[in-house]
Amino acid sequence: MGAGIAQIAAAAGHPVLLFDVRPDAAGRALQNIDLALQRMVAKGKVTEADRCALTGRITPCDDLAALAAAGLVVEAVVEDLDVKRGVFAQLEGIVDGDAILASNTSSISITSIGSGLQRPERLVGMHFFNPVPLMALVEVVSGLATSPTVAETVFATAQSWGKRPVHTKSTPGFIVNRVARPFYGEALRVLQEGGADIATLDAVIREAGGFRMGPFELMDMIGHDVNYEVTRSVYNAYYQDPRFTPSLIQQELLAAGFLGRKAGRGFYRYGNGAERPDPSTVPVAARPKSVTVRGEGGPLQPLVPLLEKASGAAVSRLSADGGDVWFEVDGKVAVAISDGRTATQRMSTEGVLPLVLIDLALDYSEARRVALAPADQTPPDSLEAAVGLFQSLGKAVSVLDDVPGMIVMRTVCMLANEGADAVHQGVCTAEAVDTAMRGGVNYPLGPMAWAERIGIERVVAVLDNMAGIYGEDRYRVSPLLRRKMFSGGRFL
Repeated sequence: MGAGIAQIAAAAGHPVLLFDVRPDAAGRALQNIDLALQRMVAKGKVTEADRCALTGRITPCDDLAALAAAGLVVEAVVEDLDVKRGVFAQLEGIVDGDAILASNTSSISITSIGSGLQRPERLVGMHFFNPVPLMALVEVVSGLATSPTVAETVFATAQSWGKRPVHTKSTPGFIVNRVARPFYGEALRVLQEGGADIATLDAVIREAGGFRMGPFELMDMIGHDVNYEVTRSVYNAYYQDPRFTPSLIQQELLAAGFLGRKAGRGFYRYGNGAERPDPSTVPVAARPKSVTVRGEGGPLQPLVPLLEKASGAAVSRLSADGGDVWFEVDGKVAVAISDGRTATQRMSTEGVLPLVLIDLALDYSEARRVALAPADQTPPDSLEAAVGLFQSLGKAVSVLDDVPGMIVMRTVCMLANEGADAVHQGVCTAEAVDTAMRGGVNYPLGPMAWAERIGIERVVAVLDNMAGIYGEDRYRVSPLLRRKMFSGGRFL
């Protein structure tokens, strides 16, 4: 990452000094930067003159003392508190008194790193994301002693380098590594409960939720040693808050040495001859003859014009009863949006027709796949009618077991809840949450924007219903989220 940081700083016009404690490592880093730029020249993305100018601004150094002239020093060494403290203690005796010291740490407290410095006010976090030249986000992390002027200077510097910086306090996980935990944790929980297989859950998150990667393939790419350690670190840093409880499934993968892509095996197998399992997709069912649309609003509303245009069924509307849109298919099954309760529970208390729940989607008109979950009481022919409805709209259909909140709905609500708690605790702003999660991990929509799209009241209801079923503090609602619900306020 140090080489990537050097590259973007040089691209912005700065002279850059590049140091590594390993012999010749800085020189090799410069060679790798040049090779990457040569490939960009060949593709017409960079001119030869720009390549030469950029690499000419980077000077490899053999001695830390050579950094004496630097106005900003960005540390990107191993994630070890003692090592980082040692580096900055040396730097403090080398650079000028007004030089800014920045750490690229992804998880270590900036307050802790700076506690041994003579001037901790000039230490700030400058957390980039990999690969640095391509990823837009920079978390500007302020410890207890960090000067606001220093943080603002680094923020402005990151902007001038073409990045999208966000301010955050030095708390465990900062923004991204904290708010992202439910993306992995809820999928692991659903897997543990037998909600669906790995390939199906990944496919639903991608093809319905709009995420670029599913949680299991993403964990394989990150490496389970890294992902599990981040989860464990955040869990312990927050005094074993159940929201961040590590997964026994991931712990078993580590015990087996199945670390993901780099080991040739994780949730999936990799390498020559490895076959990727297909998601579970329901075979083609009969198209519906009639669909009655009840209700007026809610997440399923965008499906109504699609039904009228593409389903081939006779569509009638009964909107007088208000509430969320739900569908009655061929008079034999009701299809409603998940609200955090199981279909079995809902049908036992409020159902007249057999019930099938549908999971949340980012955009139902664009979604290639939808997930359904039938109540235990729902007969096979009623489920088949619901499947046929969505297949008639060109959607692949996966059937999940009747787990609370399904997969996309519970994941999105938990992401929004964690983002709201970060805002509530003064870690960052709501805008910073969304900027961080879109720029740092490529979410299709920021958690706070997604909460507003589906309705804050709905997010609270889903979490409350899940908390009631599980009886766990894991699903407690952020006080700020509930306050916004009662006040009718917004985050953005």
